[in-house]
Amino acid sequence: MKPIYLRLSKPFGELAVEASRFWGSPALPKGMDYPQYIDDAGDEYPYVFVCQINLAELKAFCGDGADPLPPMGLLLFFAKIDHYLGQFAATDCIGGAISAPDAVKVIYVNDCSGLREVVLVDENDSPMSPDALEISFTREHDPLADDDHALFARPDHREWESWDHPYEDWQILLQIDSFSGMDFNLNFMDFGVLDFLISPEALRHADFSDVRAIVLST
Repeated sequence: MKPIYLRLSKPFGELAVEASRFWGSPALPKGMDYPQYIDDAGDEYPYVFVCQINLAELKAFCGDGADPLPPMGLLLFFAKIDHYLGQFAATDCIGGAISAPDAVKVIYVNDCSGLREVVLVDENDSPMSPDALEISFTREHDPLADDDHALFARPDHREWESWDHPYEDWQILLQIDSFSGMDFNLNFMDFGVLDFLISPEALRHADFSDVRAIVLST
């Protein structure tokens, strides 16, 4: 499976609720709360919303059968990456070993109708997430110019032959690179990457309930 790179850009106008986006606010079904986690001090925190991928947009780019994800719906990625954004309230984060399953949360919504944006705000009613960036897809990657955000990325940042047991055959579902913008600075341990990992069997069955994560920095 060749990587599908995510090209990020500032949108010209307001993005549709279900559009592929990085940062901003997630599109969730009515009745679904913004996902939270309990840190190792017992306090509740919201996951950082990383991005959402509109699978119909992805399928239009790839063509039928060219990627293993479902043809329709929305795939949303959340992670405990507060520390890597310079926010140190929560007491745990993802490190250089394969994480527990609650370190990230991936939600698959099979029907994009009736979704609504869920906006987290601070005590001043200002959005907590950086401004949304529009996502487009490309097979081309210039390592000297582009950030290394990709679906089905190759494990190029891994310094050993395979993942630790029992994850040897797991693959990268999504890779997020360190990068910065006007309202954020995302740095994974000296400009490394965050990899969301999934087993081949779970991917075949569109089961995103046990996705793991690791931060790699070379």
